[in-house]
Amino acid sequence: MKKLYESGENYLETILVLFNRHGEVRSIDIVREMELSKPSVSRAMGILKEGGFILIDENGYITLTEDGRQVAETIYERHRVLTDWLVSLGVDEKTAAEDACRMEHAISSTSFDRLKEHIKKYHQNIGKS
Repeated sequence: MKKLYESGENYLETILVLFNRHGEVRSIDIVREMELSKPSVSRAMGILKEGGFILIDENGYITLTEDGRQVAETIYERHRVLTDWLVSLGVDEKTAAEDACRMEHAISSTSFDRLKEHIKKYHQNIGKS
């Protein structure tokens, strides 16, 4: 599996969220959701497809490969847990989501797992949304 940068992880997370929301995903859906240009999204989809993270069928529908789904679910879980945790500390929802988006890419698996264990122990309903 190729190494992904933060932007690639964000695209995979967005594809997962859109698929869960609508049952199908096309590039134009990603353009609208992420508020990016069509050429930027098209280029990113080419890179993700080449890296084995997504498949694009003849009608332009995008699906995650097993590797892509694994990355997307990891990032999405981090996003939910970190956002909920920050909100529980009194950070407003918008700021918490923005900060979580930056943190989800930088935190190591080990640190995130320890943080998640701590949160489960002391903050009951975090990360369950």
